[in-house]
Amino acid sequence: MKNNKSGSTVKRIAELAKPLCDELGLELWDVRFEKEGATWYLRVFIDKDGGINIDDCESFSRPFNKLLDEEDPISQSYVFEVSGPGLGRELRKQEHFERFIGEKIRIRFIRARNGEKEAVATLKGYSKPNITVCFDGSDVDEMILLSECAFIKLNDDEDLFEI
Repeated sequence: MKNNKSGSTVKRIAELAKPLCDELGLELWDVRFEKEGATWYLRVFIDKDGGINIDDCESFSRPFNKLLDEEDPISQSYVFEVSGPGLGRELRKQEHFERFIGEKIRIRFIRARNGEKEAVATLKGYSKPNITVCFDGSDVDEMILLSECAFIKLNDDEDLFEI
């Protein structure tokens, strides 16, 4: 949900989470405060080189949950979740795009582009509000407005496992 309340909440949570992530040798990948049905979810995504495991999630969530109770930055009830960004992680921030230049990405467009709603491409560059990509099967770089995309994720080659 994108409103001022959610945006300022996300910013405050990120400010609280970053020092703990740094202390634990983790990267704060993303923070989301989203409403699904009648329930609000505070989701903190963490990462580190080589990936995270359940112990990393626990090492972060226990002290951070205590910090949330002390600081009380969210007045309403919510569900708190900690996880990794996953193989097909969504790229949402400048540092995400810059880190994965040269990698394959999966783009879902809001409106069909060249008859397709989804495409795989190589990320060539980032310059807000655009990304530069080279679509599979082409040798021409193209600029795409981020606002035309429903999401951009690392391509996890899930199609390889379809039967």
